[in-house]
Amino acid sequence: MEFQLFRKILAIAFLLIQFEAGLLYAQNGIESYDIERVGQTGWQFLKLNGDARQAALGNAYTALSGGDANAVFGNPAALVNVKNIDVAINRTNWIADIGYQSAAVVKNFEGIGIIGISIANIDYGDIPETINSPITGEDRTEAVVTGNSFTASDIAVGLTFTRSITDRLSVGGNIRWLRESIADVSMNNVSLDIGTLFYTGFRSLRIGFSARNFGPDSHFLGFNEELQSEPQDIKMPLDFRLGLAMDFFDEPGSQNLLVVALDGNHPNDGPEKFRVGAEYIFNKMFSLRAGYKFNYDEESFTFGAGFEYPIYDYNLSVNYAYVEFGILKQVHMFSVGFAL
Repeated sequence: MEFQLFRKILAIAFLLIQFEAGLLYAQNGIESYDIERVGQTGWQFLKLNGDARQAALGNAYTALSGGDANAVFGNPAALVNVKNIDVAINRTNWIADIGYQSAAVVKNFEGIGIIGISIANIDYGDIPETINSPITGEDRTEAVVTGNSFTASDIAVGLTFTRSITDRLSVGGNIRWLRESIADVSMNNVSLDIGTLFYTGFRSLRIGFSARNFGPDSHFLGFNEELQSEPQDIKMPLDFRLGLAMDFFDEPGSQNLLVVALDGNHPNDGPEKFRVGAEYIFNKMFSLRAGYKFNYDEESFTFGAGFEYPIYDYNLSVNYAYVEFGILKQVHMFSVGFAL
């Protein structure tokens, strides 16, 4: 029964992928193999995931079953493993001195499901202001640095609900309010994420699926009329993911565990990408992680470590991730979690 239901969900998911791809190709009036799909969406910060554990695994997170609050930023269906209350706080030192912060709180309400709230924010810092200034006697302009500065920011505030359908299948979703600001212009939007997690019954093998960032087109309000052009509609960065994960050395009484995860995704603004990650947990306390990303322009290998320790009535977890970004150098990520 569970497997048949999960197959129906996957079938609908793949139909959505094909429908979205068909619309994209039709809009461009060309064959599918000619289209690049790059640079066709906005709201790029929604692609970021601030969880250091997931990042250290190469973001191969769709079928992970860790049961912590950071699942809201990956596959919300994985929240089904939260026992009571879980809190996660994340900080990423992003490229170009950009700061990315996120946090989530979730609670398991017995008989109802898991309900959570989350927030994610990017601070781009001060940006030097440059304007186009007319050149005297010529019908053209030149770029001039004014000496002033402006700032930009992104924020997403979300509400999450997850529930077990059966003892092997769970479904979860996020609805998020979004806002992006650049200088004195801004835009708002609403997005929807859905996810499923299915335990196959073969050892610990599980399959995860997520569809992220459904939402309407949007455009900036308060634009400078001197630009003499209307702001264009900005599309959401739709992303469909399918993942597998399995535990090894998970015999009863074992203090050690190896988790291997595979992920693939189909975005609407770029080529398909693939990720692989592995996590070794020693003595149910220390974790070492590594991952690799395929078909990315600059990102490649990742690694990290984690520590989990019970303190009084809750568990404290601390995680770190190192992400290689090629010519953009490295990104360092930190996460702290509390579970009651």
